[in-house]
Amino acid sequence: MLKKMAGGILSAVLLASSTVSAMPVDVMSTAVAADSKYNYADALDKSLFFYEVQQAGPLPEWNRVEWKSDSTMSDPVLGGWYDAGDHVKFNLPMAYSASMLAWGIYQYPDGVEKAGLKKIYENNLEFVLDYFVNCDKGTEVVYQVGIGKHDHTWWGAADLLEYGMEDNSHSIAESRAALKSSKGCCAVFGEMAAALASGAVALDGSISASKKADYLKHADSIYELAKSSPNDTVYNESDAQGFYMSHHCYDQLFYAANWLYIATGDQSYLDDAKSFIPKLDKMRGEGDVIAYGWGHCWDDNLQGAMLLYAINTNDADAIAHVKKHCDRWVNYGEPKKCPGGLRWLDSWGSLRYANAAAFIATVASDTVLKSEADTYMEFAETQVNFALGDNPDKRSYLIGFGDNYPQYPHHRTAHGSWKNSVYDPVHTRHILYGALVGGPNQDGSYKDSRDDFINNEVATDYNAGFTAMLCKMIDKYGGTKDPSFPQPEKHDSPEFYVEVLSKGGDSSGQTVSFKMTNHSAWPARVQDNLSFRYFMDLSEVIAAGKKPEDLVIRCDRDQAGMYAGKGYKPAEISKPIQYSGNIYYIEVTFPDGRVVLPISEGQQQCEELIAFVMPDYGSGWDSSNDFSAKGLGKTTTGADGSSKGVMSPYVPVYINGKLYYGEEPDGTKADGMGSTGSDAPKTTTTTTTSPVTTTTTTSDRTTTTTTETTTTTTSDTTTTTSTTSNHGGSTNVTYGDTNCDGKIDLADAILIMQALANPNKYGVGGTADKPLTEQGKLNGDVDLTTKGLTGDDAVVIQKYLLHVYTTLPVNG
Repeated sequence: MLKKMAGGILSAVLLASSTVSAMPVDVMSTAVAADSKYNYADALDKSLFFYEVQQAGPLPEWNRVEWKSDSTMSDPVLGGWYDAGDHVKFNLPMAYSASMLAWGIYQYPDGVEKAGLKKIYENNLEFVLDYFVNCDKGTEVVYQVGIGKHDHTWWGAADLLEYGMEDNSHSIAESRAALKSSKGCCAVFGEMAAALASGAVALDGSISASKKADYLKHADSIYELAKSSPNDTVYNESDAQGFYMSHHCYDQLFYAANWLYIATGDQSYLDDAKSFIPKLDKMRGEGDVIAYGWGHCWDDNLQGAMLLYAINTNDADAIAHVKKHCDRWVNYGEPKKCPGGLRWLDSWGSLRYANAAAFIATVASDTVLKSEADTYMEFAETQVNFALGDNPDKRSYLIGFGDNYPQYPHHRTAHGSWKNSVYDPVHTRHILYGALVGGPNQDGSYKDSRDDFINNEVATDYNAGFTAMLCKMIDKYGGTKDPSFPQPEKHDSPEFYVEVLSKGGDSSGQTVSFKMTNHSAWPARVQDNLSFRYFMDLSEVIAAGKKPEDLVIRCDRDQAGMYAGKGYKPAEISKPIQYSGNIYYIEVTFPDGRVVLPISEGQQQCEELIAFVMPDYGSGWDSSNDFSAKGLGKTTTGADGSSKGVMSPYVPVYINGKLYYGEEPDGTKADGMGSTGSDAPKTTTTTTTSPVTTTTTTSDRTTTTTTETTTTTTSDTTTTTSTTSNHGGSTNVTYGDTNCDGKIDLADAILIMQALANPNKYGVGGTADKPLTEQGKLNGDVDLTTKGLTGDDAVVIQKYLLHVYTTLPVNG
């Protein structure tokens, strides 16, 4: 385990420098080959992450996407992948994508395993195959879940899709219907059979024999339905017609038969494959010549299927066909020229076609066209490298890879809108790591815009051939995964806050509009038991002989109560509660989080209009001195000239009674920027000290102050701060926290290795965004056997994370 972790650190280091001294042999063995343009293992890891973003239904425990949760849990068939930036599960492109992932690791497994990505790769493949198994209902097969024409009316996170549909007047049963049939769906059934058969082969040895047999049983069952009704009349008359209409189906049958033969060795499947050849599409203008143009994709499996047939039979005609197809791509036959060497086939998903063609050419060069392997491999590498940044604009089209990548993908959940708007917010709230965007236009131009769904669309089939191609690139060049990927995201703002606006007041009280706001995106969610507190200084009221309980709290508008017809609970408003001295507060609680959801302009906020009135008080109540009144005068003006409320930290928000965001009168604060999940509004922090300890307890937290050594334990890290000498110098040191971010993790070890490998960029005063600092040098020097920062310090930190060491520093 330690060797793998140490090796993984090199991924970042090797990008920083081509020379690294004094590295352990086991670390260097995982290095990227010297002639490699990119770290393809890192690209593959991110591409797999994208498939995890697309996961529907209950998420597996290995899912790495912190801003996703279980979604569309009412679907008739759970699981599977959302197609693109939407939430429909179109089985035709999904099955194609699954078959390509299977083919990639089936053909080139060694590099993936050496890069430490085999398990996560297989997990993603198994996840989608299990969904296809569940789609097989015996006499009928589900070929789509979700209705595109309804789904595409709403722009929001998958986690709240059902609420978004209802807000757009679509019932859940209607918008998430399962489309199924026993006939007239040949293409999608053939593709599903191919996915299950190829997956069974690819996962052989990693799954149980019984599970493999189950995959093959369903593959054969679905294949037989496809073969018995070789047309797409039912499928093409369904909702699918507006999104993924099928134009032929014998290519899918041909593809499935070849995979079933590979998986079982049963000659009958190969006989079927041969019988399908005369029925395949013909090359326009060339008589009975089988079509060798276009490219392998969700709607056209002919070229991939013919390659499999050539491999399975060594048939001369099939081999000649494969060569004509590969030459057409190499020599710009059907694909057009794009600056930088990209073969550009179509405006929709140009990178998708090029990388799938690259994979077909690569497999051909390694099997039936070995004599021209160099030519085809050069073409293939040009396509994948173009996508990763080897193009005139030096742009990576793989989100999160490199320094210059798309910022505005056409993807609802990644965007994180709370208003059902593709334009609001302007920025994309999550990095959609690993998504390959559609790509450039034929002239090389590219528009990084969320509403440009040609250039900036993302989809599971866009990544499919690209992912398979990366398996080959790792097999040839090696590569290392980043052990710290993915890092937790920094929130762009508190997910829950209150917007306040004064509606007027006088000496006897005032009226305030409070808008509880839900802009959650980590993940977007229903948050029950939200509350806010309004703090008041009642000193002058008490001095005038009045009592706090005399204060009348009148709710003039309870938006939460408007949802009573749906069975939602209204807001609960407390009487004045003493906080400290003459400072009191009222608490407004929303026990049912469904009253405020980030799904539309109308529902992202829930207003409570509250009047504070002291009867028969006369004059003299100065409500402006209330702690929570600080934000009331800071209104803004909308486009229509009306006053707008402002986000106020002085009306703090609580989750389950614990402070989540804002400030209390005694200075207790919470920024609401790092919390996720309904049960963890704040990171639990416990501080213990020696030898002198002073503890102060406030309303919801305990703070411990020390005079000498302090150890702070949070939910995921432990750091030690000391004022003792550090190899002769006395200063405050947080051992292990090399990057000074307040925690110890692999990023600290990585920074040490980066700084040693490329001090000009990552060392003290380096050009990197966050280079090593003088404090970081002291913090990172955890191996007491050597003075100063060395590679041994990085190893010690890793051993500490593996619990080999329980404290830092150590005599390593």
